[in-house]
Amino acid sequence: MSVDTEAGPARTGNRIAAILVSLALAGNNAGSYVLSLAAARILAPGAFGELSSLLAVLVIGVVPAMALQTVVALRVARSPQHTGSLFALGLVTSGIVAAAALTVSPLLVLLLHLGSLAPALLVTASLGPLTLLGLFHGLLQGSHRFATLAGLIALEGVGKVGGSLVGLLVSGSTTGALAGTAIGSLAVVTASWQICGRPRPRWSDRHGRDVLHTAQAMLALVLLVNLDLVLARHTLPAAEAGEYALGAIVTKIAYWLPQAVGVLVLPRFAVVSDRRRALPVALGICAALDAVVVLVTLVFGSRLLPLIGGVRYAGSTMPLWPFALAGSMLALVQILLYARLADGDRRVTVLMWAAVAVEAVLIPAWLHSSATQVVTVAACCAGGLAVAGALVEIRSRRTG
Repeated sequence: MSVDTEAGPARTGNRIAAILVSLALAGNNAGSYVLSLAAARILAPGAFGELSSLLAVLVIGVVPAMALQTVVALRVARSPQHTGSLFALGLVTSGIVAAAALTVSPLLVLLLHLGSLAPALLVTASLGPLTLLGLFHGLLQGSHRFATLAGLIALEGVGKVGGSLVGLLVSGSTTGALAGTAIGSLAVVTASWQICGRPRPRWSDRHGRDVLHTAQAMLALVLLVNLDLVLARHTLPAAEAGEYALGAIVTKIAYWLPQAVGVLVLPRFAVVSDRRRALPVALGICAALDAVVVLVTLVFGSRLLPLIGGVRYAGSTMPLWPFALAGSMLALVQILLYARLADGDRRVTVLMWAAVAVEAVLIPAWLHSSATQVVTVAACCAGGLAVAGALVEIRSRRTG
């Protein structure tokens, strides 16, 4: 009787946590969509493509933050006594990321055909705070403080995305939008430190090797989510690259829609028995949610483009369902990746980078004559990786 009595509140608490995190992520992502929609209407297609590609670079740049969050969440779920050393790890990781970003800023100007160095430097200014923010997310996630985590995610949306939107509306330029991103990110990480109890660093046992390994895998995932957009900007004409950026919004919708699933199940993946029970359920929920996105794009097709980007895209015939399919496959890949990282499996990292290599070679070398061709390559790479990841998981269960 006591087990049943405890199980009911636990299930209720899990549902409430899922709702809170889902709402926070949905609000955060909705803010990103609003930013994209506003930018599509305020900026010329070429400038919109520039901003979209820089925001994609920013997402790639926060890979160490994602790795930091994953490592910290798993560590705290297994042993919650190492907050000080984990905070030291966050400070070191943040400093390394900021220095590396500053070094490569001139390369972004050449790669993305930017008019000045200022937008690249503003991306750099955002990366330090955003990396450290991954630490605070991990502390809350690993300790199952999902209500507080939901509040922090919502605050991140207000600060980072809201700052970008304000900067865009005030200046009407890419540089103004990115200045707002940098200011908002610094404000959010300062508030996060307060929320997490003002932790102090303890300079020992920094778990740097775990972060490095996890960052390799997470970098490959984030590249797959954003690489096609960057390559489209590099290989397609400016107007068509701007059109592709609209389609990429659909990819992000499909990828971000089930994000709360990964947030909730990652701490459970720290325990083998829990991971084996939770993984099939998590994959099923992701597939069901994204099936809706794919169905909508199949039914309405390119008629959705004017709704996303305005009347200037009314004549486009670019299909959207490949974008939805690519995002759906990547959502499944993310859940499988979390499971393998929790198990300490290095094979999945090799698979991730193999998919990145295939996409990075095929699009610039051959398959870039149209936006549809570029997204088809991206969808095929994501789908192949999802199948390969599932096979690795099945084999691991059998041998285990």
